[in-house]
Amino acid sequence: MKYLNPKADLTFKKVFSEHPDLVISFLNALLPFKDADEEITWVEYLNPELIQFNPFSWDNIVDVRCRNHMGRQFIVEMQMMWTSAYKQRVLFNASKAYVSQLDKGGDYEILQPVYSLNLVNDTFSESEEFYHDFQIVESAETKEVIEGLRFIFIELPKFTPHSYSDKKMQVLWLRYLTEINEKTREVPQELMNNPEICKAVSQLEESAFSEAQLLGYEKFWDIISTAKMHISSATREGREKGFKEGMEQGIEKGIEKGIEKGIEKGIEKERIRNATAMKHAGIPTKTIAQITGLTEKEVEAL
Repeated sequence: MKYLNPKADLTFKKVFSEHPDLVISFLNALLPFKDADEEITWVEYLNPELIQFNPFSWDNIVDVRCRNHMGRQFIVEMQMMWTSAYKQRVLFNASKAYVSQLDKGGDYEILQPVYSLNLVNDTFSESEEFYHDFQIVESAETKEVIEGLRFIFIELPKFTPHSYSDKKMQVLWLRYLTEINEKTREVPQELMNNPEICKAVSQLEESAFSEAQLLGYEKFWDIISTAKMHISSATREGREKGFKEGMEQGIEKGIEKGIEKGIEKGIEKERIRNATAMKHAGIPTKTIAQITGLTEKEVEAL
C-alpha cells in the first residue's frame, strides 16, 4: 500500500474537513481542555474563508473551521514553513472569527471562545517544548485570563512520542502527522489499532485520489520546495544586507525583510502559475481550487 503525506494541503483537508468524527477526535486530543465537560461531541463545518476583500490572497482561507453545539469556534491550520508574520496572521484570523459572531448592535455576552490550533512543520522557538499555549493573561499579580481567544502552536519537528505516554490520543495523532509519508509501506500497528487513526490512515491511500488530485499533490510539494529555496536565498541575502547596513538597520531586520520578500514572490507566483497551467490543461475550476488553495473566483479570474 502506498500513502500520501498527511501534512499536504490536499490530504490534510480531506481528512479533517470532510470527516467530523476525525476532526472531533483530533481537537479533543490536541486542545488544552481541563475536563471531559469541555470536550467536543459534535461539530458543524463553517466557511473557511474569513475575509473577502483581497481576492488574490490565500491568507484569508484556513484549512478547517468549525463550531460545536455551544458555539465555540475551532480553526485548524497546517503550516509547512514558519515566517515572522505567521503569528499576526493567526491572530487576525481568530479575531475575525470572534467578532463575526456578533451582529451590529448585538450583545457581547453571546460571544463564544475561538480556539486556533496551528500545526507547524518547522521550528520557531528556542524552547525544547513542542507544545505552546497562548492566552491573554494578566502577568503581574492575579494571572487572570481574559477568555475569548486561545492559540495553540505545535512544532512538529520537536515532537517525540517517548515522553508523552500519558496523553495517548495526542501522541497517536502527532505520530500520524509525523511518521506517515510517501515512503511508508506499512503503518505502525499501534496506529492501526485505534479506529479513528486507522480511518484517517485509509484516507491517505494513494489509490483513493484522482490523477488531477495527485498532480496537485506533487505541485504542492514543488511549491514548498521552491519557497524553501527562496527563503534560503532570501535569508542569505538578508544576512548580507543586514551585515552591510550594520548599525543602522541590523542583521535581524535584513533577514526578516529578505524572508518575507522571498516568500511573497516565490509562493504567490508559483501557486498562480500552477493554477493557470491547470486551467489551460482543462482541469475543472473546482478541482484547481481544491488543489491550489485558491478560491474558485480567483481561478476564474486567471
